[in-house]
Amino acid sequence: MVRMKAIGLNFADVYRRKGNYHLEGRPPYILGYEGAGIVEQVGTEVLGIQVGDRIAFADVPFANAELVAVPFNKAIPLPENISFEEASSVLLQGLTAHYLTKDSYAVKKDDVVLVHAAAGGVGQLLIQIAKLLGGVVIGLTSSKEKAVVALEAGANQVFLYSDDWKSAVLEETNGTGVDVVYESVGSTLMDSFTATRIGGTVVFYGMAGGDPVSVDPRMLMDTSKTLTGGDLWNVLTSREQRVSRSSELFRWMEDGRVRVSQPTSFALHDGREAHQYLESRKSTGKILLIP
Repeated sequence: MVRMKAIGLNFADVYRRKGNYHLEGRPPYILGYEGAGIVEQVGTEVLGIQVGDRIAFADVPFANAELVAVPFNKAIPLPENISFEEASSVLLQGLTAHYLTKDSYAVKKDDVVLVHAAAGGVGQLLIQIAKLLGGVVIGLTSSKEKAVVALEAGANQVFLYSDDWKSAVLEETNGTGVDVVYESVGSTLMDSFTATRIGGTVVFYGMAGGDPVSVDPRMLMDTSKTLTGGDLWNVLTSREQRVSRSSELFRWMEDGRVRVSQPTSFALHDGREAHQYLESRKSTGKILLIP
């Protein structure tokens, strides 16, 4: 049993609230899947975790609570120099960016990478990880203010959705297109293909802007382009996976190669306002709920 110090709010919580994602149990639902806190009670058969240990997790249901029952295989040890707020800000989004850049499409040196929603939580982490893997990153944002955030995260260039960004991306790449697009908007899926080079890849991992259209496989054949999907739960299949991937993410943070922007915090009982703020598109980083 973990006494929660911080809980991460994600678009997945919005999807689940709206019925677009699977929810465990029966209504009224308790949302929340990510957070960090201190172990308050340990099961009799649990070895390797003690009362007082600092624990984080990315995929434990019913996390919007003061006390959360965390299965051993989902408990991730939290280093002393990573705060509860940092862990709750980075784990789900950071592990998502980790597998997207290492598994869905392995970013290589000099790859040109296009990141949608580049000022968001996952977007900023995608920029940083793609850069440390040797990529050149172009970001897309909805405002000039968010463009500044993406540039500060390390993007080489940023374009606005209100611009003719597809033409701008093609011009930036000498007419060829990018090697990979990380597509989280959904409704822009076909535009992402336009901005992708022959033989390039579009990684679809979210639909924050609406459902994507159906893709004609003949287009994929004619252009030798690849469409692949990404879901974190297909990757975090064991405690070993959770700990090893998190450890690399924490090391990057400790080395200063990945930084987490200051989160916006709401009291847990103000969850409604937190959801409204997330859906307003005004946020540029993580939103936390504090019990």
